[in-house]
Amino acid sequence: MIAKVLVVAKWEYLEKVKSKAFLIGLFLMPIIMVGMGLFSGLLAAREDTSTKVIGVIDASGDLAGPLGQRMEQKYLLSNKQPNYLIRELSVGKGIDLDSAVARANQLTVADEIGGYAVVSSHGAPDTVVEYRSKAVGDLLIAARLEETLKSIIAEQRARARGIDPAVLKDLNANLDVRMVKLSQAGETEESGFLKVYMTAYVFLMMLFMLIVTSGQLLVRSIIEEKSNRIVEVLVSSVSSTELMAGKVLGLSGLGFTQIAFWALIGTAASLEFGIGFVALDNALLLIVYFILGYLFYAAIFIGVGSPLTTEQEAQQVTSYLVILLIVPIILAMPAMKDPGAMWLKILTFIPFLTPTMMALRIPIQMPAAWEIVATIAIMLVSIPAAMVAAGRIFRIGILSTGKSPKIADIIRWARKG
Repeated sequence: MIAKVLVVAKWEYLEKVKSKAFLIGLFLMPIIMVGMGLFSGLLAAREDTSTKVIGVIDASGDLAGPLGQRMEQKYLLSNKQPNYLIRELSVGKGIDLDSAVARANQLTVADEIGGYAVVSSHGAPDTVVEYRSKAVGDLLIAARLEETLKSIIAEQRARARGIDPAVLKDLNANLDVRMVKLSQAGETEESGFLKVYMTAYVFLMMLFMLIVTSGQLLVRSIIEEKSNRIVEVLVSSVSSTELMAGKVLGLSGLGFTQIAFWALIGTAASLEFGIGFVALDNALLLIVYFILGYLFYAAIFIGVGSPLTTEQEAQQVTSYLVILLIVPIILAMPAMKDPGAMWLKILTFIPFLTPTMMALRIPIQMPAAWEIVATIAIMLVSIPAAMVAAGRIFRIGILSTGKSPKIADIIRWARKG
């Protein structure tokens, strides 16, 4: 049996690894990922090349002037011209705020100004300033307006209390807050937000790419062999169990070849540029969940893919499975903020989400020992159960043609074979 499984695995591996699609994807995917990251970074870091006109409606009457002076002096373009020109639209305590806003809206829509700030009053302890523009996604302008106005208001309030604004500047200390992660041994090690996030993100993306790539290849291989009637020849030489095991083993090797190649590129880049993209202190535990997650989803793809007869059905079904893999990526930021949340722990114990959710939680905050033991035990029970069910479906599904079976039929196959 083992010899036949290895023959099928070798055939599957060599057929796919020599294909142009695999070789192109092997090199193209890192190029696309790095290219997208660099392109996004270049766009984010790209400096403005022209001066932006920002309008100001100041009902207090004493902020527009200092704001214009400081914004034009502090923020400069590479050619030493001011990044912002402040245009006073309506200034004074007796202005008609509604008409001033209506006129500013017209100027903004006509692109005569890039946007405008509305300061109704700053007599209260907290001052509310609105910035309105056609593109509210420019957070840099809002942040700079906020910083400048806060310093102006603070200085004005200091003078009103007889305090020298220069003293106020001296009292404002510049702090550099460092993120330090505590290990279970009580030792501390520096672990920045970006590295923690990247560790979880890289692991999730690698598992996602491996499962999706191998799973889709597995399903397409079954459909192709069913449509060409090759599967009937195969099952005359090997049992359905041997065929399934060989396919899983061969395509697993293909997927791990892909991941190993990408990991090699990442390691080389880290050594070349001296940048540690991910934290490797829990790499062994992450690899355990990586393997468990792959084996579980391989069984799922086998089970749902073997009864299918067309490429369209395969794309539709696999897209539903992909959603389960995207969930932890969507939850990455909420998990970073509250890694001990109860809803996060509950999702961890759902077998479909266990590997990815643990991969998300471990770099952020190490779960309790009992959670690690329990989740690994859940996967060790779920994988054989999924493999047995997938084997029963595969035995019947690979020979089924014509109309695809209903969900009730597939469930019956999984239970009784």
